Amino acid sequence: MTKTVPAYQRIKNAILDNIHSGKWQAGNAISTEMALAEEFGVSRMTVNRALKELSEERVLERRQGSGTFVAQQQFNHTFVEVRNIAQDLKSANRDYRAEVVSKRAITADMLDDELRRDFGIDKVDGGLGKDGSSEASVLYEVKIIHFADGQPIQFEERWVDANKVPAFIEQDFSVVNTSDYLIAKSPLERGSYTIRALAAPDEIANFLQVLPQSPTLVLCRQTYSAGQVVTFVKMWHAGDRYQFSGDL
Repeated sequence: MTKTVPAYQRIKNAILDNIHSGKWQAGNAISTEMALAEEFGVSRMTVNRALKELSEERVLERRQGSGTFVAQQQFNHTFVEVRNIAQDLKSANRDYRAEVVSKRAITADMLDDELRRDFGIDKVDGGLGKDGSSEASVLYEVKIIHFADGQPIQFEERWVDANKVPAFIEQDFSVVNTSDYLIAKSPLERGSYTIRALAAPDEIANFLQVLPQSPTLVLCRQTYSAGQVVTFVKMWHAGDRYQFSGDL
């Protein structure tokens, strides 16, 4: 049985769709509470809940006596520092290239529990398209090997919300850096990450040209825009070729 989406959540989804599509841009006033109530056939109290939650998520800004506006987000690289391996290697005077192993669109029935959890996709109806079809693409997946001086140094597995960045899958990621493209198309407001030491599974070992079960450093990161996850990435690094460092 398909689970009914609450009215306030439908309103939130519609507002986010308008923002991500560019219909409502930063600084633009959105429809009034009364107009939204009429459009969705709900009470103003229901609309108010949706707007209140989006304001708390810093997607919208409510101004007393003026209305509700798309928030002017102050995105920058110091708030969410997304390292670009291509720039790092070129800055170190090392020869860099990227090789795309695969890229594809993923439908709801192809998602594992980790991806459902990271993107907040409900097992019952979260992957349905607007026409009710379960065949709608919900995520894009790319796998890329990054080389330094001809030696594989990082294997990238990335998943991107297909609705928020629809042209992502069309890019040539042997030329375009994934992080740079996402920042340009869907500016990042916050993120979270973990770094773990893991033994390399056979597939990863093959891509990194190391022995199976060799030590690797794995950076997992998810980043948000307009209150929702835009991308989740796993970056595998050969343990004897890579280290993370910074200044305190």
